[in-house]
Amino acid sequence: MSEKHVIEHVDPIEDQPADTGRRRFLGAAGMAGVAGVGLSTVLAGCRKETPAGTEGGAPVDDQASAASHQGANPHLKPGELDTYYGLWSGGHTGDVRVLGLPSGREIHRIPVFTKDALVGWGITNESKAIMGTRPDGSLKYTVGDTHHVHASYRDGNYDGRYAWVNDKINCRVARMRLDTFTCDKITEIPNIQGFHGIFPDKRDPVDPAINYTTRVFCGAEFSIPLPNTGEHADEVETYRSLFTCVDAETMDVRWQALIDGNCDLVATSFDGKLAATNQYNTEMGAVYENMMSVERDACLFFHVARIEEAVAAGRFSTIGDSKVPVVDCTRAANADPATALCAYVSVPKNPHGVNASPDGRYFICAGKLSPTATVIELSRVLDWFDGKLDDADKTIVAEVELGLGPLHTAFDGRGNAYTTLFLDSQVVKWNVDAAIRFHAGDQNVKYVVDRIDVNYQPGHINASQSETVAADGKWLAVGCKFSKDRYLPAGPLHPENEQLIDISGEKMVLVAEHPVRPEPHDFIIFRREIINAKPVYDIDDFPNAVKDAAESGVTRDGDKVTVKISSVAPIFGLRDFKVKKGDEVTVIVTNLDKIEDLTHGFAIEKYDINFIVNPQETASVTFRADMAGVFWCYCTHFCHALHLEMRSRMIVEA
Repeated sequence: MSEKHVIEHVDPIEDQPADTGRRRFLGAAGMAGVAGVGLSTVLAGCRKETPAGTEGGAPVDDQASAASHQGANPHLKPGELDTYYGLWSGGHTGDVRVLGLPSGREIHRIPVFTKDALVGWGITNESKAIMGTRPDGSLKYTVGDTHHVHASYRDGNYDGRYAWVNDKINCRVARMRLDTFTCDKITEIPNIQGFHGIFPDKRDPVDPAINYTTRVFCGAEFSIPLPNTGEHADEVETYRSLFTCVDAETMDVRWQALIDGNCDLVATSFDGKLAATNQYNTEMGAVYENMMSVERDACLFFHVARIEEAVAAGRFSTIGDSKVPVVDCTRAANADPATALCAYVSVPKNPHGVNASPDGRYFICAGKLSPTATVIELSRVLDWFDGKLDDADKTIVAEVELGLGPLHTAFDGRGNAYTTLFLDSQVVKWNVDAAIRFHAGDQNVKYVVDRIDVNYQPGHINASQSETVAADGKWLAVGCKFSKDRYLPAGPLHPENEQLIDISGEKMVLVAEHPVRPEPHDFIIFRREIINAKPVYDIDDFPNAVKDAAESGVTRDGDKVTVKISSVAPIFGLRDFKVKKGDEVTVIVTNLDKIEDLTHGFAIEKYDINFIVNPQETASVTFRADMAGVFWCYCTHFCHALHLEMRSRMIVEA
């Protein structure tokens, strides 16, 4: 479908009249993007004049204004706990944010791919071992770009064990423990670039008795020469992409699939049998013009059990120095459903997002450049693999219009889907079964239930427990890429705008919004009962722990010096310690306090060292003592009335 059609589209099925002023502005913004005019220019023009009857540049009416004061109250009393956790990607900060919902309060950040000065992530030896280092001990990578966060499942619901997040820049996938909200493993995926979509399986597809997550699926957007050694850089027609499966427990790469086109987002079925990625640029073009030459793109389905059988039988190849098995999932090699490892289903051009409905029946692809959502029935996909359908496109049971720029979809567990409309700056609520009936020919069916304006240009969306069997339809969060005039100006870089919507009733009600530092992407929301967080660490989990203050001391092996220090508020186990200039020094600190929330820090003046140790935790750093003199070591985390006196001295002898 052409961009021109998308821009001029008007919904024929709305119960309420469209806001023509808003549609005119947002349509102009969309046209500006197609024409190469900056969207910011259009937005700036809108900002100069605020028409009567509008607030913050967004047209409203009396009914909408009244509705904004209704809905559930997200504001908690002092000391009241949230009912949900939210895990949000941090974007360019390379971390994961932990929110309490519905309050929207940020309660923690999980450092993952980039250094964090608060906890010492990327400074301590333990974190460096997870992040990966070069031979000289420096970090292999110092930047990250987290996009998609998803958690482990059991019986179709979150189980509170793990969560995973991707790093698009450096093709890494990280696992986080949800009992400590810390990253414990990072894997760099070979043979790919532009690692974007990620989703764990919801049960093991090979062994039905294993009803929990055993795999994490990863999609690569950017096609590259394989192997990428520089020899075929100018042969763009040979560039290829891979879909990857990572073991959820070991975090080893289990297999990869060579595909036509690239990957965007990833979804998995509740029975564990199928993984999927929506695709744009099925042309495999390297420049914009070549990415837009075909009329439709695809949603690509992987038959997980067949792929694992092929790997076990040795029907795979490898790429370059990588030992990872690579199966052939190109179109040409998978034309016969009886032996196919994958299926390509045609969807409108440039879809963005594929999401699994909580009833386990459907995957929904949003159109982005088409004003439509495509509903694919998963039982029909399996029918195609079993030879019961002669065309994979017959798995589509609905392709219906929603509005301009549909991107991502969430669910309420009551049969309704909620899709962000980027160009319309709206969220649309629609009924999936009604959409299927409309697509089948019943033109009297009204499948759009409600619309709500959001501010502005919404992207990712998720609802409480959305892609689980326990979807509860309470809260919907939407990430808006532009905040524009919603907050006090703080220079040219604006925050993004995360908005919270009450979806417990028939009508959606916007109840709260919060500015966030750019640029978060996806997120999940789950009930707090799922998490069993540790109040303190187990000291036996740390092999180098200093288990008694009497163990504090200094040992030397040539020019390698080990300094063991205990910490009990407000005293370090060593009041001072001596090393020599040029020594390689390893400092090991254990927090012997057992009181919840009693964290200590350890910083060394002038040596660029700071990290924390939580109760019963051990952490260490290694550095070269290259400056002679006296250097104070102090607790950086306020822990006691005598916190300022909690110090030690490192004396570096010339």
